[in-house]
Amino acid sequence: MQLALIAVVCVALSITSYVSTLGSARQATSERVLSIAETLAHDPFVIESVEDSGDSAASAKLQPYALTVIDTAEVDFVTIMDRDRTRYTHPDPKQLGKHYIGSIDQALSGESQVEEYEGTLGESVRAIVPVTDSSGEVTAMVAVGVTLKTLSVARAAALPQIIIVGLAAIGLGGLGSWILSRYLRRVTLGYGPEQLKSLFAFYDSALHSLREGLILVDDDGQLVLYNDEAAELLGLPDPDDRTPIPLAEVALPQSVSSLLSSGRDAVDEIHLTRDRVLVVNQKQASQPERGGFRSGSVSSSGGGSGSDFGGTVATLRDRTDIQELTGELETMRTLSDALRAQTHEHSNRLHTVATLIELGRSREALDFAVRDQQESQRLTDSFVDALDEPFVTALMIGKAAQAHERGVELTVTAAGELPPHSLDARDLVTVAGNLLDNAIDAAAPSEERHVWADFVAAEGELIITIADSGPGIDTEEFDAIFHLGASRKATPAGSGGRGFGLVLVSQAVTRLGGDLEVESDGGAIFTVTLPLTEGGNDGEQ
Repeated sequence: MQLALIAVVCVALSITSYVSTLGSARQATSERVLSIAETLAHDPFVIESVEDSGDSAASAKLQPYALTVIDTAEVDFVTIMDRDRTRYTHPDPKQLGKHYIGSIDQALSGESQVEEYEGTLGESVRAIVPVTDSSGEVTAMVAVGVTLKTLSVARAAALPQIIIVGLAAIGLGGLGSWILSRYLRRVTLGYGPEQLKSLFAFYDSALHSLREGLILVDDDGQLVLYNDEAAELLGLPDPDDRTPIPLAEVALPQSVSSLLSSGRDAVDEIHLTRDRVLVVNQKQASQPERGGFRSGSVSSSGGGSGSDFGGTVATLRDRTDIQELTGELETMRTLSDALRAQTHEHSNRLHTVATLIELGRSREALDFAVRDQQESQRLTDSFVDALDEPFVTALMIGKAAQAHERGVELTVTAAGELPPHSLDARDLVTVAGNLLDNAIDAAAPSEERHVWADFVAAEGELIITIADSGPGIDTEEFDAIFHLGASRKATPAGSGGRGFGLVLVSQAVTRLGGDLEVESDGGAIFTVTLPLTEGGNDGEQ
């Protein structure tokens, strides 16, 4: 189509050029014969010859002169005539004395004229100019002309040049068209316009219907393309396929922004936003093989090896719901472990009481049972009198039994009043339970084997401080411990991995709008500050 268009344009331009050349040639010829005729009409020799001589004498004088002018000026005829059309000169001597064939009315009235007329030599372009005497009276006329046959020869001489230029233009245009066609076929993998339209329709629909986030970043660090799911997961503006957005101008989580900027490959990396847990995969973008695209009306023939195209493609999966379920499971596991430890502890104590009774030592059995109940009641009363949060109370009692079972001393203190439904009980149990689990695990191998838990509700805040006598945490690891998978603990078989506890804590604290700080002073010290809102949460589980 490009070659055909170029050929049509070149042919049209050649014809236009030829027609223009023809018009220019006729105009130039008209001006030239008029100039020659006027020169001859004002020549004193011509004026004197037509005034002082008769027809025969005038012809004798003027004929050789006219023939010389014809040869010199390269015209086809010079005819000098009397007022009655009698020819004094003519290229054909047989025509001397005969009447001139053509228009002379304007010349007789004293005006010059140019016309195309068919005379004895054929059709010609001629100029007729009057010859006047000193008084201004017309005494004769001069006609100078060039036949159209001569003009045709001149036009024919210009035609090869026009044809050569036209063919050169077609050749260069064809070469450019061929090069452009090869380039377009290469960059479009051989697809035509209709095929590309079909592919775009299919892939655009697929892109925006995906339930996974998809992001394309070019080598300049710009978001070239992302779908609706990615916009929702990362809080991006509505997708606009036509306007790339620099990464620096988008408020992305630090870890996600660093990954997208780095361009490195990533497989199932976990990244946290303020309220989401995302699984991110990233690969270098590459040019697929021609046959790699298949759709209803699109041919899959052709091929070519893939190569790096530039930029990266990242996919994002939302793991928040799964993580919430994991958090609930961890919370239930914490409670169940606490209840199991408490049950185990009570079972041991009941066996002890039963054995003392069997030995007839009823008094000792009663004192032992009362002392055990008083310890549990003291812990329960301290929470009921202060925080009055049944779920945390149950958790602390269970954790006390769990710590005792592992030989760790747990010291729990509480102060202040916790307004009803001011915090989500599930998140509160997640925070306290996971921090206590980590503290007990850290304190168990230490010499002191002690864990401290302090709950203080004051000035619209609940401050939870969990400390242990373990080895503590290096300052460089403070940020790393809140990433999924970061853990010093051995991974039990079938447990699904470690490193979820502190991430669950971080997520729960974020949901509650609080702050989490970590220090290391002999052992690890975690301080959680949560804002209290009266009636702000229904506390349902």
